Amino acid sequence: MTTYDWDLIERLLHEAQNSAGHSFTPRPYAEQHAAQLAAEGAAPGDLDHLKTLACEYEKLLFERGYFASRPEDEGGNGENFVLTVRGSRLLSLLDSSIPGNDHPRQVLDEQDDPLDEATFDQVASKAQIA
Repeated sequence: MTTYDWDLIERLLHEAQNSAGHSFTPRPYAEQHAAQLAAEGAAPGDLDHLKTLACEYEKLLFERGYFASRPEDEGGNGENFVLTVRGSRLLSLLDSSIPGNDHPRQVLDEQDDPLDEATFDQVASKAQIA
């Protein structure tokens, strides 16, 4: 069973969404994520591991169709992304600013690989997940 750091993935999705005009840089986003965890009193763990994980997530999110290259007319520079429909759906399920977002994360965690394209599309299509 594959497990994911949903908070880190949520940060990466937000950063991709807001990356017009600048490069998507997962390692600094991981540092910001660790700093936020520390500020909240949580142990962020090994920073180098978190940076590596962020880079792996970038690759996975792109390869599995959660990110797409940002078009030049939308601020694309060849090193940044837009969210696809799938990526937007994932962000809406993970969005920690929405009260009660734990249930979608729990449902995702119950899957063998929740970010597998077919698995995610099936799970996300169920109205009761949100």
